[in-house]
Amino acid sequence: MTRKAEFVVGLEPERYELHSPLSVIFESDRRDFFKFLGTGIFIACASSKTAAFQESGRRGGSEENLPREIDAWLHIGENGEITALTGKVEVGQNIRTSLSQAVAEELCVPIESVRLVMGDTQLVPFDMGTFGSRTTPVMNLQLRRVSAAARDELIGIAAKHWNADPGQLTATNGKIIDPKTNRSASYSELVRGKQMTQLLPAEDPLIPAAQWKIAGQAVSKVDGRDFVTGKHRYPSDCTLPNMLYGKVVRPISFGATLTSADTRAAEQMLGVTVVRDGDFLAVAAPTSALAEKAATAIKAEWKSQPQISNKELFEFLKKNPTPDEERNSGHETGNIEKAFTESAERLNSTFNIAYIAHAPLEPRAALAQWNDGQLTVWTGTQRPFGVRSELATAFHLPEEKVRVLMPDMGSGYGGKHTAETALEAARLARAAKRPVKVVWTREEEFTWAYFRPAGVIDVTSSVSPDGKINAWEFHNYNSGGAGIRTYYDIPNQRIQFHPVNSPLRQGSYRALAATANHFAREVHMDEIAASLKMDPLEFRLKNLKEERLRAVFEQGGKQFGWDKPRPANRGFGVGGGYEKLGYMATFAEVTLKPETRELRIERVLTAFDCGAIVNPDGLRNQLIGANVMGLGGAIFEAIEFENGRIVNNVFSKYRVPRFRDVPAGMDVLLIDRKDQPSVGAGEAPILGIAPAIANAIFALTQIPLHSLPMGPTLASRGYKLV
Repeated sequence: MTRKAEFVVGLEPERYELHSPLSVIFESDRRDFFKFLGTGIFIACASSKTAAFQESGRRGGSEENLPREIDAWLHIGENGEITALTGKVEVGQNIRTSLSQAVAEELCVPIESVRLVMGDTQLVPFDMGTFGSRTTPVMNLQLRRVSAAARDELIGIAAKHWNADPGQLTATNGKIIDPKTNRSASYSELVRGKQMTQLLPAEDPLIPAAQWKIAGQAVSKVDGRDFVTGKHRYPSDCTLPNMLYGKVVRPISFGATLTSADTRAAEQMLGVTVVRDGDFLAVAAPTSALAEKAATAIKAEWKSQPQISNKELFEFLKKNPTPDEERNSGHETGNIEKAFTESAERLNSTFNIAYIAHAPLEPRAALAQWNDGQLTVWTGTQRPFGVRSELATAFHLPEEKVRVLMPDMGSGYGGKHTAETALEAARLARAAKRPVKVVWTREEEFTWAYFRPAGVIDVTSSVSPDGKINAWEFHNYNSGGAGIRTYYDIPNQRIQFHPVNSPLRQGSYRALAATANHFAREVHMDEIAASLKMDPLEFRLKNLKEERLRAVFEQGGKQFGWDKPRPANRGFGVGGGYEKLGYMATFAEVTLKPETRELRIERVLTAFDCGAIVNPDGLRNQLIGANVMGLGGAIFEAIEFENGRIVNNVFSKYRVPRFRDVPAGMDVLLIDRKDQPSVGAGEAPILGIAPAIANAIFALTQIPLHSLPMGPTLASRGYKLV
């Protein structure tokens, strides 16, 4: 049976950052805020939990209950310009283009006439955030429905004007046309002096994917020229007249508390404002250089506690699970004890997953301005409404008094869900009574952002002599429950996620723990196949019923040349799976030079099925980008820390993929299922690269690779990836 395409809005347990207290806590007396805001009725958020509830879809503005009014989403100007509104944001994944395609397709207008307003909390409908591959299955579909309803409404207006049968009228190129009389009217003419306040119908037929003319095409990035010429302004480029630059004095370690601060030298500098609010210590100055100088001049004393290092990490995670009914998730079917008892052999594996950083191209940035008690913040975030909630909570404001705008930013990868720089800039702007901009340094980004959770994963399996898996036990400590359920057909299963009080701040990262869980599962599958002396791809297909997942394995294997003869010192590996409604299989070829023990990744191919493809060029970029990013976590990325400090907090010490690391052959196979709904591609494609490489190396060397990154393990065995 093919899995029914439904999108679940619930949040995965490892989105820790959405359930944590505010990252910046201010201790100013509430009366100080009243003095600043002036008199009037005051309504504030009840607690810091409010934001988590709102962002988990538990209020009226969730994706489960999107506004039905057409004019909440779409406006047709008298000049013919189409403006669509969405709370989703552009972080480099090119949804500004794909969503514009959706509007243009259903409204039957050129894509050039569509303008998208994104992530402005004052103008757009509430949105949970741009994460979890929600944009295509939720927002693309919503804007299609809105645009189709608007098209039908325009046809109705024209039919009424012309006393014609609506069923005989057509929409083409921004006009309604009556083929019988050759009469036509532009959309702008039809809506002049009117507002489209109609509600979306419960059922509104959409243009089938097989008939798409704009969607489904490789449309170029709608504002690509602005990015390549430097015209585009990222959040870190935003400026305002009379603006100051902020700089925060950071603690000496995580969890340190401020015991004293001598700020006299900084306060004597011309134009400098110093703010001390609880453990928050910062300055604002007319230039970034002066802000840096003033912050350095402050003599702060901090109290810290001893903390573990990355050397003790995995032992700590295994020994410190915490009961957490809300996040603890488990699945059990069949009789696992009986199956293991009756099995002749078991295979046990333990996998260690390091913390890694998001390392976005653009570090966090925010520009804040207060005006008559209203707070406006321009910032790079994947959750504008979530940031608005955090600001409202921190400054005791009703949310209506806070506006967050999100200029298209330089990547996030799940790492920009929280409001750190927005809070810092707003607190400084309130004190200085001028706009303040805060841009984190690379060291701050590496240190004070949250990380992809580390984890320990234990896998135990048993298999019958004919190659059918009969028992599967899987325990994940800390990294998370995303992608933890196996998609293989196994009658007896016990699968459990165990939360842990993490020694480092952790949270969402592209694909969440599905990366770790797929790695452990797919590497273990190859080791079972090896114990049976079975071909790894054949073994997977023998234990797999899901039709679409079988298709990506089979079609990907065929294009990769899996069954062709392999020369000596060449290994093939595969890793695949299902996540966020996307089906994926990645294949890798690795070569070995025996005399130097050098390993090289020669080529990678990912087969991917995300339903009807909206933009094949954008999808191809997503898949290749995901594989390049995945190389880092697979081979060398790992956060090193000791006693509450990050040791490798600059790119010269934290290794990310470079041009020379990219395999010469990097290819994709796009499986366009026009009979299936379109779903997202931001997360699932990254899942296969690590197990595919590990399994290719295992095929060559028989070295089981059970750690991410795998580079240190290879080095310890005398091998080097080049």
